[in-house]
Amino acid sequence: MALTDDELDRYARHIVLPQVGGVGQNKLKAARVAVIGAGGIGCAVIPALAGAGIGRLTIIDDDLIELSNLHRQPLFRTADVGQGKAPLAAAFVAAQNPFVDVRAIAERIDPANAAALLEGHGLVIDGSDNFATRLAVSDACVGLAIPLVSAAAIQFQGQIGLFQARPCYRCFVGDAFDTEDCDTCAEAGVLGALTATAGGFAALLAINFIVGIGDDQSGKLHLFDGERLTWRTIAIPPDSACRICGSA
Repeated sequence: MALTDDELDRYARHIVLPQVGGVGQNKLKAARVAVIGAGGIGCAVIPALAGAGIGRLTIIDDDLIELSNLHRQPLFRTADVGQGKAPLAAAFVAAQNPFVDVRAIAERIDPANAAALLEGHGLVIDGSDNFATRLAVSDACVGLAIPLVSAAAIQFQGQIGLFQARPCYRCFVGDAFDTEDCDTCAEAGVLGALTATAGGFAALLAINFIVGIGDDQSGKLHLFDGERLTWRTIAIPPDSACRICGSA
């Protein structure tokens, strides 16, 4: 698919990069990405992907904006409190880049609807704030053979990883977190700037994956320590006993 003159101007700083070029920009234009959660992680991921020229962007979030969200969710303003996150985030994208086909789904994703909501996408980025949702998303991605970028931030710790079938996210956390009674940032706290760091890294990981930049990052977890300002990367081994991908 050809880039229009306006798109060539808009993405000029991408296109002059040897690692991207016109071929890579067309890959971004052809991409269909679903973002789970328009919270702290999503508020960094969504503008980055829209600016990069992702062709279709689906934003899935049933939450309403609360005053306590605003220190880490810069897509929203004080006057937005009480409104839905997904529609407002989609409106931001539509204003930012008219070449992005953006869709808002104000539903809570769970094991019953995850496959239907995610089918047809080429990549999923999960920035949700609880393990039950993350595992539902991961399980659906394994079943649909959709690569998953999972990003989390709590207190001063960020975690971002790319999962492609095996190992899956469940290999990393196990089965103990399928319930929704685990800690979230509402109980444990989170530094606002940390979510931007984790979300920006997740967006970069996604863009590199779509374009084909750099080494394969599948099965690697990137850990950021916001107190010491250090990164480290660990490999996640497949779990042979994993009930979702163990036989894959």
